[in-house]
Amino acid sequence: MTKILKPAASLLAAGLGLTVLSGCSSVAPTSVPKSYLEGTVLDRHPIRVQKRTEFLEVGIHPEASELSNADRSRIAGFVAAYRDHGHGPLIMSLPASSSNPQLAVEAVAEARAIAYENGVQYDEIAGGNHGARSGKSEPMILAFQTYDAIAPDCASQATVDFSDMSSNNELPTLGCAVRANQAAMIADAADLLGTRPLEEGDAVRRGVILQKFREGESTGSSRSAEESGAISEAVKE
Repeated sequence: MTKILKPAASLLAAGLGLTVLSGCSSVAPTSVPKSYLEGTVLDRHPIRVQKRTEFLEVGIHPEASELSNADRSRIAGFVAAYRDHGHGPLIMSLPASSSNPQLAVEAVAEARAIAYENGVQYDEIAGGNHGARSGKSEPMILAFQTYDAIAPDCASQATVDFSDMSSNNELPTLGCAVRANQAAMIADAADLLGTRPLEEGDAVRRGVILQKFREGESTGSSRSAEESGAISEAVKE
């Protein structure tokens, strides 16, 4: 004898089955960390930016009448560093305590002249003094602010179990080496803070390049024979 289930009972059984399945899917555990669903692997290994001050001390000789050539060269090198990655004013501090006050004043004036000759405007230079209560002769001090890119601390690959296949997730170390290499290559870490405005483009030069492109000409700068990278015939022989 064949039993025929009533429609209401069949629908009730089917509904209970779906409820059980949906309940299982909603509470099923997952091994994917929440951070993996946000951003990229590079975002999980950020490059930090640290501010610091660079100093240059120039000694004031008690019997000298002018700065030595070595000191002038050091000042010029320090100014070049300021031009390359310095921020804020270039500080030139006069020693208030010196065994040769006249040379100390002249040293600051010469340092300002060297800075100006190397492209630093006078309004970019800030003066100051130090060592008023010092009992010894103090040097002239030059200083400026700069920023360093701090690479993430990447874990050793030896700590990673590459044979663990329990998850298909990306490894925690993925992308860290890329960020470390980027930190080493960044010329000015302050750019990571987004504080330096972009310079205006050269509209005239852009128009020249665009015209050459339209006419099918080379857009590269022309070089003379002396500037060419071709190997000399004498070397070939």
